[in-house]
Amino acid sequence: MKQNKRTAPLLLIASLMCATSAFAQDEPEETAEEQSGVSRPQLPTTIDEVVAIGRLLSNGQALALERMDDAAVTDFLGADQISRTGDSSVAVALKRVPGLSLVNNQFIYIRGLGERYSQSTLNGAFIPSPDLTRNVIPLDIFPVAIVDSLRVQKAYTPDMSANFAGGSVDVRTKRIPDGFTAFWEIGTGFNTAVNGNVNSYSGSSEDALGSDDGIRALSGNLLSQLTRFQGNVDTQGGLLQILQSENPNATVADAEALNRQLALELNRGLTIESKDPLPDVDFKGSIGNKFAINDDWEFGFLAGATYAHNWREEETDTQNFRFPDQINGTELESTRNVNISGILNFGLSFGDEHSLATTSLFLRNTDDETVVTDFFNENRLQEDGLGFRNYRFLFEERTMRVNQISGEHRLGAETRDRFQFLNFLWNVIPEDSQIDWFFSDSTSLTDIPNQVDIQGQTVTDPVTGEVLSESVINARNVAVFRYTDLEDEVDSSQIAFTIPFETDKSSVDFKFGFGSDRKARTYEQYQFGLGPDSTDNVAGLTGPLGTVFSDSRIADPENEFVFDVLGTDNQSYIAATITDSSFAMVDWTFDDTWRVAVGARYEAYSQVAVDLRLLDFDPTDGTQIVPTDPDVLEEASFQSDDIYPSVQLTYMGDWLAETFQLRFGYSQTAIRPDLREIVAASYIDPITGEIVDGNPGVIPATVDSFDARAEWFFSDGDNATVTLFYKEIADPIEFFESAASDTNRAREIINAESAELYGIELEGLKRLGFLGSAFDGFFLQGNLTLQDTELVAGADAQNPTNPVRSLTSASDYVANVTLGFDSDDGKHTATLVYNVFGERLYSAGRNLQPDEFEQPFHGLDFTYSWFPTDRLVVKAKAQNILGDEIEIERQGVTTFTQDPGSAFAFSVQWTY
Repeated sequence: MKQNKRTAPLLLIASLMCATSAFAQDEPEETAEEQSGVSRPQLPTTIDEVVAIGRLLSNGQALALERMDDAAVTDFLGADQISRTGDSSVAVALKRVPGLSLVNNQFIYIRGLGERYSQSTLNGAFIPSPDLTRNVIPLDIFPVAIVDSLRVQKAYTPDMSANFAGGSVDVRTKRIPDGFTAFWEIGTGFNTAVNGNVNSYSGSSEDALGSDDGIRALSGNLLSQLTRFQGNVDTQGGLLQILQSENPNATVADAEALNRQLALELNRGLTIESKDPLPDVDFKGSIGNKFAINDDWEFGFLAGATYAHNWREEETDTQNFRFPDQINGTELESTRNVNISGILNFGLSFGDEHSLATTSLFLRNTDDETVVTDFFNENRLQEDGLGFRNYRFLFEERTMRVNQISGEHRLGAETRDRFQFLNFLWNVIPEDSQIDWFFSDSTSLTDIPNQVDIQGQTVTDPVTGEVLSESVINARNVAVFRYTDLEDEVDSSQIAFTIPFETDKSSVDFKFGFGSDRKARTYEQYQFGLGPDSTDNVAGLTGPLGTVFSDSRIADPENEFVFDVLGTDNQSYIAATITDSSFAMVDWTFDDTWRVAVGARYEAYSQVAVDLRLLDFDPTDGTQIVPTDPDVLEEASFQSDDIYPSVQLTYMGDWLAETFQLRFGYSQTAIRPDLREIVAASYIDPITGEIVDGNPGVIPATVDSFDARAEWFFSDGDNATVTLFYKEIADPIEFFESAASDTNRAREIINAESAELYGIELEGLKRLGFLGSAFDGFFLQGNLTLQDTELVAGADAQNPTNPVRSLTSASDYVANVTLGFDSDDGKHTATLVYNVFGERLYSAGRNLQPDEFEQPFHGLDFTYSWFPTDRLVVKAKAQNILGDEIEIERQGVTTFTQDPGSAFAFSVQWTY
């Protein structure tokens, strides 16, 4: 469904924004702190005495140094740490960080705040989101094989976007090696929830590559016919009128026959097949090197690729909290997952003070789902012996392409000696001043070439609910075919200047910069219905789905199949945002004891989102008509500009440890609505099936944040951290359940009145050798977050059951404990990791309906690595050893249960 017609609407929207907004500028934005090269204060020299032993400890030591060097509250995860815990994606790895919890295996909640309150970047640059309904990035799309480290900043500083509340996650990809390196890994595994054969269907020849070869795609002929009939396929309406305009003798029967021919253009190869799933396949490989071109120039590269393929099966049981024995259901979801990634980095350096680097990244993450759901509702109770069976076939391909270039330029002694003809500048610019910049161009695509939902009915055992027979429901639009295409494009750039000043006891870094982010999104969705128009031939509705919807049965007039265009043609939209910014900050260190970082950021933000009527055609050229009415555009747009301050104070000493740091921080930021949320229209969430109401009146939330952190770093590598935090949010942006008919669920986006959260994070690492020589190779690492949250719904919420409640998905506690072992000879490592989160609000009720709560999930994972040689690693891992299940309760009744199974994997690595 990729069409060139997108380009014009995107350019038009961007032009409209620039023309109507006083804030659109051509300045660069965002600064990545880790690329800034700021001249930092000297840490106490006793830290040089730290002796790191063990593979995990040595990596953790380097990240601890970086954390100490940071002006704000920051946490890190390194590649070695992630490898030790056996996590396969960035999303799963991040749940090990204090105060972070994972929701839906995709989104990270930081300190109890939902995914909208966190930002994600790649090497400091903003990138697009492949998520259909959110502006945020589902972090499960990033395989850990591309990761060098993960940086989680929980306190705002002016060199980052002010669209910040919970924190910021920066995924930092692997870098150019210091010399020749080569690596490969091959692995396999299985999941206990995949028990025997899985459900599947006839797909395409490229499914194993995570791509569709076109067999599922929307037919070009169908699109041309929709253009011909202006989207009206009513056999007694527009379709008949156009036929009669072409042939006065055309009849209703001719229109009905043409309507059935249109239905034959849909992909209907949907018979469920039982397939023997192969074991998991996982391959990773990379190669890189650095070359000296001459005495001044060096060139390096790194190329890597990954491929992973697995089958997963999840069984979900649901039941109504009032009538669990009569209103309940079971869903069996079989999914083929394919993940492919490729990374290509180049680096060029001139001396020790100037470097250029490029990163090109390709990611593909594909889920091919076959879902069978049996259920009873208030219309058909289990005791009636009649039920429903629904089918869903979904092929979702998410792709991301990123190209980045960055530069670091330090104006130190080496540069001054080489370019003495610029002495007039060197006399003005302080030594070791630095310029850092980057530009990032990225695109994400989400393609669902065909999602099919079919409604069926069953005859069941009234006691056990066992299905005895089934058929497709005799109703129009019993099968819904949805074609979805999302394209998200982001250009992100920044330039930052750092000017240092030194005195006997002080060092001051003055840093300022400019940034720019441009985002354009096109979301297209076609939806069609197919089914009998109250046929008397009910026998035609039995048998395999591929037979029920076969060419012969659809073409047979006795079966009265009807093809419809569904929806109100407001599912699609085009949107764009522009953010221009500038910032300045002063980082002052006095006597290697006190450090003050003060600054502010100015941001001018513009956003617009308008419906794209895919079936509203220009009769002259057949393209979609983009809204240009000034009133419509004004209602669909939003602009703001403001200044966002930050203050960070750090005390550095040696209280109770070799190195002690005490930090305090305050900042004020904002959280803005997502692209679709300001459109005054309702739409069906393609993931949840819920009706979602947009709201042009929603405004940004304002966030005031306070942090205090004490850190102790000991000479033997042990460390301990205590962090206190408090956040106050005015006008928080939240989803609330809204009124809906029958069994449908609906939600709306509104500004609640207020929210606040506060808590404490405890973190530490302790070697266990003090227990005796038998424990010399063991260490214990862990973190615990205790927090409380409160949301005041306010007057705009529709009759909430609890006007004052906790924030959605915010747990009272989150804990991680790691017991690690490194053998003295360096040939064996083992890690046992335990993770648990406290009960958290899943869905807030309304009209006295009780709230739903997700119950604690106890995860226990084990990873063992054997190093038979310096180059070879054999690894085994087991995840969810306890076999815990995901459960949701409502008024003491378990309304949702899902078994993710236990996963086991084995791999072999070779490194040169």
